[in-house]
Order: sequence, then C-alpha cells, then structure tokens
Amino acid sequence: MEFRANEGKNVNIVVNGRTYARHAIQTHFVQVGESYVDLVEQYVKPLYQPGDLLSSSEKIIGLCQKRVVYKKDMKLGWLAKFLSKFASHSSAGIGVDSPWKMQFAIDQCGAWRVIWAAVCAGVGKLFGKHGVFYDMVGQEVSGLDGFYDHEFEEYGQFGIRLPENPGKVCDEIEAATGVQAMIVDANDLNIEILGKASSVNLDDETLKGLIRDNPAGQSRELTPFILIRPVEDGAQPAD
Repeated sequence: MEFRANEGKNVNIVVNGRTYARHAIQTHFVQVGESYVDLVEQYVKPLYQPGDLLSSSEKIIGLCQKRVVYKKDMKLGWLAKFLSKFASHSSAGIGVDSPWKMQFAIDQCGAWRVIWAAVCAGVGKLFGKHGVFYDMVGQEVSGLDGFYDHEFEEYGQFGIRLPENPGKVCDEIEAATGVQAMIVDANDLNIEILGKASSVNLDDETLKGLIRDNPAGQSRELTPFILIRPVEDGAQPAD
C-alpha cells in the first residue's frame, strides 16, 4: 500500500529517533449518529497491520455519539454577543469570538464564571499570556467544534462536543475490529490526546509527536482517520 498525505503535509515523521509513516484515510461525509465501529471496519481495517496505530479525530467520534448542540435549541443572549466581540480570533478553528460558542460556554459554566474568565483573559493579554479564558472555563468549552459553515454548510447549524469516554471508545474499537486507536483533538496550533486504547504503550508526548503537524488537515480533506505505521529499519521512507 502506498501511503498518502494531505496537501502541505508529509507522509513520514521522526519521533524519538524512529521514523513513522502516516496515511490519511478519506471517508464519506459522516453524519450524526453513524457507528464509529462501522467506520473503522469499512475504512481502516482493510489497511491495518499489527503494530499500526489509528489516530482518530475527536469530531468524528462526537458526531457518532450524537454529541451535538443545535443552534435551534439554544437561546443566544446579549451577554454572549457582547463578550464575543472582545475575544481573540484563532486560525485553528472556531473560538469564543463566535457568539454561539460563547453562549455554549455560558450555558455550561454559568454567566458569572464566564464573565470572570473574560476579565482574567483581558488582564492576561496585557502581560502577553494567552489561553487564560479556556483554562478557566475548561476543556468542554475549548474543545467544542462546529458552528462554522466556511468549509461545510451543515456544520454551521450545530456545535460538536468532545466525545464521551474516549478511552473506552478506543477499547471498544479494538475489541470489535482489532484496530489499536487513539482519539485526538488536533489543529494546526495544538495537539491533545483525549483517549487511547488500554493496549497502547506509547506515552502521550510520543503520541503527540506522531501527529504534531496535524496530518489530518484543517480544511475539507475528509480524512478524520490517520493510520500510523513504524518504518522498519533499512526500509525506504515514503515521499
């Protein structure tokens, strides 16, 4: 099998002195409520070899778990509209400069906590410290995706929450398909390992290194699955 990378990404990466090849697996446009086990069975299992590791986007697992928040079910308030005007914009994805994500933060954390986080974030900026707001409101808010229709119109109508019990999901995938997996929240600025199969013996820093360049991409690639394979000593690395 010839491994392929998304545009602007490399197939091979070196982590801790060892070379790994990454194959970007393209899927159909996954809908809310599909089975992540079926997706892995269909797209990953035919390519998988013992020793491989699957890196899965958190978004695809959240969609399968129906972890979505629809605009039609939310009430967008004046506070969210007001606070979002002062939030920084990030090229990594939707932020609380979107009033919908700010409203989600208020619904999750309460208005006073969000106001205090916004004040602290403003003070932090004066001293060159970024990310204070998300540190205070937590990963459930920082990890929210969606509410953004620039790449896919459908994603403009709902937000996608982080998956529930990601480690358990990875164990379920391995039990059903034999595929060893991890679930990641990755963009071009940051990588987080949300969960991994109990059988994975690599530490989180090594796992982050395997996808530190975000090989799944940030646009319309439709490659939520990255198959990672160690390159045997003496083997010719892929281009």
